[in-house]
Amino acid sequence: MYRNRKKRISLTSSQSIALVFAFVILLGTLLLCLPFASRSGESCGLRTALFTATSSTCVTGLVLADTWTQWSGFGQIVLLCLIEIGGLGFMTIASTLIFALKRKMNMGQRLLIAQSIGSDGIGDADRIQKKILIGCLSVESIGAVILFFRFLPLYSPWVSLKLSVFHAVSAFCNAGFDIFGFEAPGSSMMLYGTDTVVVLTLSALIIVGGIGFLVWDELVRIRRAKKWSVYTKLVLITTAALLIGGTLLFCLLEWNNPKTLGAMTVPQKLTAAFFQSVTTRTAGFAGIDQGALTDSGKAVTMLLMLIGGSSGSTAGGLKTVTFIVLMLFLWSRLTGKDSVNVFHRTIPGKQILNAVTLCGLMILLAFFGGAVICATSPASFSDGLFESISALATVGLSTGITPLLSVPAQLLIILYMYFGRVGILTLSLGFLQEKASQNKIKYAETNLLIG
Repeated sequence: MYRNRKKRISLTSSQSIALVFAFVILLGTLLLCLPFASRSGESCGLRTALFTATSSTCVTGLVLADTWTQWSGFGQIVLLCLIEIGGLGFMTIASTLIFALKRKMNMGQRLLIAQSIGSDGIGDADRIQKKILIGCLSVESIGAVILFFRFLPLYSPWVSLKLSVFHAVSAFCNAGFDIFGFEAPGSSMMLYGTDTVVVLTLSALIIVGGIGFLVWDELVRIRRAKKWSVYTKLVLITTAALLIGGTLLFCLLEWNNPKTLGAMTVPQKLTAAFFQSVTTRTAGFAGIDQGALTDSGKAVTMLLMLIGGSSGSTAGGLKTVTFIVLMLFLWSRLTGKDSVNVFHRTIPGKQILNAVTLCGLMILLAFFGGAVICATSPASFSDGLFESISALATVGLSTGITPLLSVPAQLLIILYMYFGRVGILTLSLGFLQEKASQNKIKYAETNLLIG
C-alpha cells in the first residue's frame, strides 16, 4: 500500500535534456570560479563565472570580459570543453561512451538521444550517433590543420596550435569565442576579417556545423539530390539563399561606411560581407565592428541572427526551416490557398501552428529583453534589442554593451541564452504540456474583424 501511494518522479526527454544542460552550466560555473581559472589568480566571482559558463555551454559567445585577458590556460580549457559539450550535445557524448563500452541502450535512452539531436525516429539514433562524433572530430581536425598552417608563419608552433584548435572547435560549434585578446582585447576576428584562408575555413566550419547532423548524414548516405528528403532540400536552399542574400545586403548597406567596409578594397569588402552573412547566423565571430554598422545593417544582422541555423545542429535561432515554413504560409494565405505545399508535399497545419507560435514567442521575448536592457543599462533600445536577439538566438555578436549591462540585464541575458539553446518550444512542451490536452467544452464560433 505504501508503494502504491508513493509518487514516482518521471522526467520527459525534454526535461532531462534541460536539466542536463543546467547541470553542465553549474559545473562550469564552479570550475570558472576557481582562482587559477583566472589569469590574475583571483576568483572572477559567481556572476561572471555563471554568465561565461552559460554563454559557452549554450554556444553563444557573449562575454563580460575578453576571453584571453580574463581566463588562464585552465580556464580556456574549461571553456573549450563546455563549448564542445554544448555544441555536440551532452547526450551525444554520453551515447558515444555507451557505444565505446559496447553497451546496448534501452528505449528511454534511445528516445532521449533522438530528441537531443533533433531526430523524429528512435530507430535512427543508433546509426546517427555512431557517425556524429567521428564526423564532428574529423571536420574540426581538418579546420584546425588549415588554420594551424595559416597561423604558423605569424606565431610559434605552440601558439599556432592553440589558436587553430580553439577557433576550429568554436567555429564548428557556432560558439563565437576567440582568444586573440593577446593581440587586441575584444577584437574578436577583426584582425583576420579579410583574410581569405581564415574566413573561408571558419565559414566552412560554421556552415557545416549549422546545417544539422541529420542533413549531412543524409547527404553522405544519399548521393542523388532527387532522393533527398523535403527537409534536407529546404535546409540547403534556405541556407544558400540566406548566405547569398545576406552578403549582397551587407555589401549594399555597408559598402561606403568608413567604419566597416568603406576603407577596404573590393575583394576585402566581398570577403568581409560574406563572413558577416555567415557569422550572424549564430556563429558570433565579429569580422567587423558591430557597433559601427549602419542602422539598416544592424536591422539585417538582427534578422539573420533571429533566423539562425538548422534544427538538430550546433546553431540556435528560430531555425531555417521554421522561417521558410512561415514564409510559405504567408505566401499561401496571400494567394488565397488553404494549404501550404512544397516539393509536392503538404505541410501539416500543426507544424505551421508550432512555427507561428515559436516565432511569435521569440519576437515578444526579444522586444521585452531590449526594453529591459534599455531601461536598466546605458544603452539605446536598438543596441538593447541587438543584445537580446543575440542572446536568445545564441549568436554572441554585440555592439559592445555587454560589459555595461546592469545586474538584472545580465541575469536576463543568462536566461535567454539558456532558453535559446535548450529550445523555447521544447521547454514549453516538456515542462508545461506533458500530454496534449483537449478542450472538454466547445463553444459556438464567432467571427471577428481581422486586419
